[in-house]
Order: sequence, then structure tokens, then C-alpha cells
Amino acid sequence: MGIERFGSFGLATRPARKAIPADEAIALLNSRAAGPGSLIGYGNGRSYGDSCQNDAGMVVDMRPLDRIRSFNVETGVLEADAGALLCDIIAYAAPCGFFPAAVPGTQFVTLGGAIANDVHGKNHHRRGTFGCHVEAFTLLRSDGRTYRCSATNNVRLFRATIGGMGLTGLILSASIKLMRVPSLDIMERTTRFRDLGEFFDLAEAADQANEYAVAWIDQLADGHGRGRGLLFTGNHAEHGSHAATRAGSRLAVPVQPPFNVLNRPFLTVFNAAYRWKKGNSPAPRQAGYQSFFFPLDGVRDWNRLYGPRGLFQHQSVVPEANARCVVPTLLETARRAGQGSFLTVLKRFGDVRSPALLSFPRPGYTLTLDFPNQGERTLSLLAELDRITIEAGGAVNPYKDARMGPEVFAASFPQWQRLEALRDPAFMSSFWMRTAKRLDARRGVAEAAE
Repeated sequence: MGIERFGSFGLATRPARKAIPADEAIALLNSRAAGPGSLIGYGNGRSYGDSCQNDAGMVVDMRPLDRIRSFNVETGVLEADAGALLCDIIAYAAPCGFFPAAVPGTQFVTLGGAIANDVHGKNHHRRGTFGCHVEAFTLLRSDGRTYRCSATNNVRLFRATIGGMGLTGLILSASIKLMRVPSLDIMERTTRFRDLGEFFDLAEAADQANEYAVAWIDQLADGHGRGRGLLFTGNHAEHGSHAATRAGSRLAVPVQPPFNVLNRPFLTVFNAAYRWKKGNSPAPRQAGYQSFFFPLDGVRDWNRLYGPRGLFQHQSVVPEANARCVVPTLLETARRAGQGSFLTVLKRFGDVRSPALLSFPRPGYTLTLDFPNQGERTLSLLAELDRITIEAGGAVNPYKDARMGPEVFAASFPQWQRLEALRDPAFMSSFWMRTAKRLDARRGVAEAAE
């Protein structure tokens, strides 16, 4: 089958060399014919790095498995195939007054992908990660067996698969518990802050008072404006629409320009205009859910604006006790390197614990930065951001990553060997080969030398 669509969203890594449909992969697994490291599930390609790539094997196209199987309008429990998109789940449940309890920054992710990456949203402080709301799922492994996994059944596989980046087998379907909401619309309030100190003074109270909270930082502002930004808070409107609007937009980037359009002069003007427009009125306003949760979905293929070399996204989390020092240091490091971030997002994670064995969110503050790929210059900056994060006791997000080293991964996820022990031998990703398997090889060499 054609492989042109099986790349990563960051466009900085090589697309899959080979892809097979889900039904062929299922037949291979049922017949125990899948070779070691030959497969990795691929949803809708919204991961920024290589966690859903398998350069030495094949990716499995899960999108054809997109059926919504059942929905209980009393409990809010919905069951769907792993390839069902979040936008379709929202549209199906919205008329009954339900909405996913945790949504990432795009609605164009599959159910299986949301589970495999244990994605989070603007309300982690209240609802935790996506995995906190997974009731059960069906997992097919290379031993030919299908496992029904939940918090009480096949528990080790349940915990390893949530946040396991597709390495424990093929998720076929899942049941998730949606939350009841008065409407899909959001009563949104925008609060300006002059600097990061003022943001941190606002953040905890904002979380306590609101379902959703997230900040945008003007990363390029200098002088007295350094660290300025906008804090967006929101709650579902009591009197709003229950109708899901059509996903997608007529706006699109039809072709990839031969160079990065999102350069520093453009970003400087854009940031100033965005801050003026969004922060012009502090009064609450009723906004549609699409613009509040998924603003970048309004421009299809916006990632093409970064040009043929693509972009790297760096998402870190640092403990709350260190955040007032570390977050400004991360931003200043990027500024000194002359690298402008198109999207700079800062939010507070709460202490709602995920059932996942490996989950990126943990109590503290998370900062997300997007950088155009400028080769070694950008890679050096990202390595320095890694170092600052790890020395502060933080972690780097693996499903947003395309280049972190094994040591950074091990420091971010010290329990990685527990996932390796439960990894299905037929499943491998370029990310896991680049990080965990190198750690495994080094450990083997060290043991042999003793």
C-alpha cells in the first residue's frame, strides 16, 4: 500500500518505509507469523516524532478500524474500535450531553493513539490523563491471543499498554468513560500577565476555580515584556450548544513551501497581534469547543509551514518547587540560541495519578516549545533543554520527541525496564530502538564485562 501518509507530524523524521492494513496485521498475529520487531500500530499520524514509526519493520494502518460499537447514555461509557477518531467520538456523544474527560490539542487522534500515548489536556489538574478514563480494551499479541484488559483483568498489560506507545501489542477496541457536561461550549476568560512571576501567582488559583487552564507565552518578547503572556481559563457553559461542529476547515496549506515560513520576523509580528487580539477584553465570552480546545485544527496541514525540514517539539515537565527558576531558564536558553517558538504553551499538572506504567504528566509545570528544524543548531538547543530539565528532576515527553538520547529517556522514565519486560516481541518502534534498546545493549555489555 502507499506509504506517503505514514509520516510523523513533525516532518523531521523519515516516513515509514512499509505499511500494511490492520486486517493483514491481525491475520499475522493470529497465525503467530509476525517476526520479531516487525510491527507498530499507526493511528492518524499526530505524534511529532518516531514513537509510531518502525524504520526496520512495518507500521500498521489502524484507521480502517473506526466503528463506534456502543454507548451507554446513562453511564457515559463508550466502546469503539481503536482507529475511531476523537472528533467522531465527540460528535457521537455530544447530543447526549457527554464529552471526553481529557482531550489533547488536536481532535484528529485515534482512540488507540490516545491510549498508547496517555495524552493529557487543559484539565489535568482535575481529571488526570486520558488513561484515567479507560475502562477496558482488547489487545491482540503475537502469541495469537486476544486479551481483555482492565483495572481488574490482565492488570499488568492494562497498565503497560496505557502510555506504552504501542509496544505491548495491537489495541483493537476500547471502552472509555466520558464526562457529563452542560454543553460543548466554553465560558472562556483571558487574563494578561506581565511576566512569569505573575503567571505563577495566578496558576494555582486558576486551576482551583476552573475546569480548564492553559497559558500562552510570548517567547520572543524582550526587555520589560519578557515572560509575558495570556492565561486562558474555561468551564463548560450552562446554556450552550450540544451539537458538534464539523471537524476540519476549509483553510489549508495545500503545498509545502521550500523554506520555513514561520521565521523570527513573522513570529514577532504574529505574537504581538495574537496578544492584542486575544487579550483585548478580560470579560468572559462564550466560545465554541473547537476554537478553545483545537485552535490549530482550523488550518489543515499547518505543519507544512515549517518547510521541508519540518519541526521539533520539546515538551518538558518540572517539579512545582523548581518551576519558578527552571521555566524562565528554559525560555531564556531558547532565546539566547536565537530560536523562536511558534507555539509556546505553559500549564500546571495536578496530582491525579494515571494507571499507566509510563506516563509523562506528573505534578509540576509543563512547557511546550516548537522549533523549526535547523539541523545541528536546533539539536544542540534541544539537548541543552533536556539537560536543564533532567537536572531539575523533570522529564521530557517521548511521544513529542524525535531525537532524545537514551540517558534522557532513562532519567525521565526510570521504570522503562518494566515496559520492556511486557513489550510484545513482534512490536518495535524507532523511538524504542533509539532509546530503550540502546540502554539494554549497554547493560548487556556491562554485565558481560563483570
